[in-house]
Order: sequence, then structure tokens, then C-alpha cells
Amino acid sequence: MKCVLYDRECIICGECEFCDINPNKVCDNCGKCIEVDGDYKIITIDEVEFPDS
Repeated sequence: MKCVLYDRECIICGECEFCDINPNKVCDNCGKCIEVDGDYKIITIDEVEFPDS
């Protein structure tokens, strides 16, 4: 699996699980990191991965 933060294979470091605003907190998908002042908000999804069943 590819790392979502760096150009490498995932080494299961857990860095992608932490909050962008408070690095001492595990991300709870609150969305505060994507809230900005403006008329609209946009998120680009590059890929959707499904866990192996």
C-alpha cells in the first residue's frame, strides 16, 4: 500500500492518523482542517481503496 503523506510504500508509522491542527490528537474526522473562509469548499479524491475481504 502507498503512503498517503510521502512518496513511498506504507511503513505503518501512523503519522497519517494524527490531526493536522493538533498533532497530539488522533484524527476524528471533525473537518476543521478543511474549513476555510470562502464561498465554497472543495476536496479532490484521487482514489478510493477498499480493504481486502
